[in-house]
Amino acid sequence: MRSADFVMLALQLATMVGCAVLFGQIMRHFRQPAAVVTPVNPWSWSEGFGYEQANLVEGATRTLYCAGQTSVDADGNPVHVADVTAQLEMALDNLEAVLAKASMSLGDVVRLNYFTTDLEAFFAGYERIVARLRAAGARPAGTLVQVTRLALPGLMVELEATASQ
Repeated sequence: MRSADFVMLALQLATMVGCAVLFGQIMRHFRQPAAVVTPVNPWSWSEGFGYEQANLVEGATRTLYCAGQTSVDADGNPVHVADVTAQLEMALDNLEAVLAKASMSLGDVVRLNYFTTDLEAFFAGYERIVARLRAAGARPAGTLVQVTRLALPGLMVELEATASQ
């Protein structure tokens, strides 16, 4: 039986039984190959800063658009107030938790935007973040923006990611 015939049979069976969950479980076995991420860099200078100008994602079957992750505990309370480096680490930890919940990792991140209230302090801790991203095989495209304030008092960093498989 060809794959297309099997998929149609599965869809008919799921419809007859009224069970979309069954169809979804069957379709997971017919996923396309993993995404291929190709860096797009008309210039090489950004590579020294640990990011790409763009990432071309082809063949992706799953894309995760993450809300901004900050330095908060499990109850949503800000932690590491006035310590940008610690906030960067915690925000990245929280991003990893979100990714893991979707069966993804930092290596799947193709875009990572940074928002900070203090650029100078941000750059003091940025290399630690780049090291973690590199260790995971990630070189996301991204933007760094200084803002006046973030959502909760005391927060100085927010990370916004898109991941793809």
